[in-house]
Amino acid sequence: MKVTVIGSHLCPDTLYALNRLAGAGAEVEFKDILSCHAALQDYLELRESSPLYEGIRGTRRLGVPCFVKEDGAATLELNDILG
Repeated sequence: MKVTVIGSHLCPDTLYALNRLAGAGAEVEFKDILSCHAALQDYLELRESSPLYEGIRGTRRLGVPCFVKEDGAATLELNDILG
């Protein structure tokens, strides 16, 4: 499986997800929103436009990690990726 993980190297949930995905043998592309300006811009565009973030916009929550599957579908649930 191939998945893009959008998150932060400082976020414990992101680190946990990356470790679980590595253990499952997933091919992971990690976009760190705190160390890469382009990744942050892409994330903000997703956060502001995706229905996935309706319950998060306007709160202090970031909504990471976010997982984007090969088909472009995004989820905030690790189990949606791991099955």
